[in-house]
Parts: sequence; C-alpha cells; structure tokens
Amino acid sequence: MHNIYLQLIWAYVKIGIFGFGGGYAMLSLVESSVVDPGWISEQMFTDIVAISQMTPGPIGINSATYIGFVAPQHVDAAYKGIVYGLLGSCLATLAVVLPSFFLVIYSSHFIRRHHESGIIKGIFSGLRPVVVGLIASAAIMLMNNANFNPNGVGWQLIVNIIICIISFCLVYFPVKWKGEKIKIHPIFVIILAGIAGFLIYGL
Repeated sequence: MHNIYLQLIWAYVKIGIFGFGGGYAMLSLVESSVVDPGWISEQMFTDIVAISQMTPGPIGINSATYIGFVAPQHVDAAYKGIVYGLLGSCLATLAVVLPSFFLVIYSSHFIRRHHESGIIKGIFSGLRPVVVGLIASAAIMLMNNANFNPNGVGWQLIVNIIICIISFCLVYFPVKWKGEKIKIHPIFVIILAGIAGFLIYGL
C-alpha cells in the first residue's frame, strides 16, 4: 500500500480517537492533519468544509470521504483516477469511523454502569467547555482569506462579510411574518447564499 494511504489511515485514526465534540470541534485537528502535510491546499480545505456542511451526514465523515478521494492524486499524479480516489475515500472514512464506533460501544457500557459516579460527572463537566472552545476555534479558523477574500479584492471581502452577517441573522433570529415569529430553515439560507454568490461572482 502506498505511503499516502497509510498516512491517511493514521491521520484519520487519530482524528477519530481525539476528535471530541463532533465535526466542527474536530475541524482544527483535521486541518492540521491534512493541510500542513501538503495533501490539500487551504483553499481546497475551506471548499471541502462548505461541501461537507451542505451534503447529508456528519461533517467529519463527509470531509474524510472527500479528502480521502482528492489527497492521493494531489500528492502524486500517478494516483489520479476514480479507483485510487475511491480507495482513499473508503480508507479515510473507515479510519475516522471505527475508533469512535468502538470507543462509544465501550464507553456507553462503562458510563451506564457508573453514571452516578462523581468522577464521571466531573469528566463531563470538564469536557463541555473544551468542546465549546474547540467549536469556537473552528469558527475563528474559518474566518480566513480563503473563505472571505480568496481573490484579494477589497469589495468582495466587504460583500462576503455582509453575506455572513445576514446569513447568521436569518438563521439565529426569528422573523416576523403575519403576526408570528418564524425561524428560517438553514437549507433555505444556503440556497439564498448560493444564488447571491452566483449573481455576484458568477455573472
């Protein structure tokens, strides 16, 4: 097996074991594991994050599948092709899923037996703020030029910040409609943002 596939397996085994708090919390760990070695560029990583958020399924697994597909051919042109990509996708996805699968099976049995233990409660009390911090660090990490100003154009930076703020407000704050307060579904906001991006940058 080629070295890149072994590296993919090892990287995603570590992500699967230490990726506490779900997909968003593990983004910084994923980035350091796949961008720093040069498997993909920062621009590709931000695109993958966007695609992973829009497609069904957990972001961690979706990103592993996609990165496993593109990393081998990005590292070595000899591995360009759907067969090599599918192999990388399968290996990366299994590597990120299996550690969590076995850990959850074991830990659920252990926690069920000792759920009243003060030690267990203390551990979870310590993990909660860590997860919040990891998610916050992921949000800050994504506030980069690759997301907000990939072309280095000043007006695009301003427009992208405005789109980000409007999207946040539409999702977070209820909108008054016919005397009632309703929350706009995130899927609708994604569609609107895609249309706005096409009108602003695609025409």
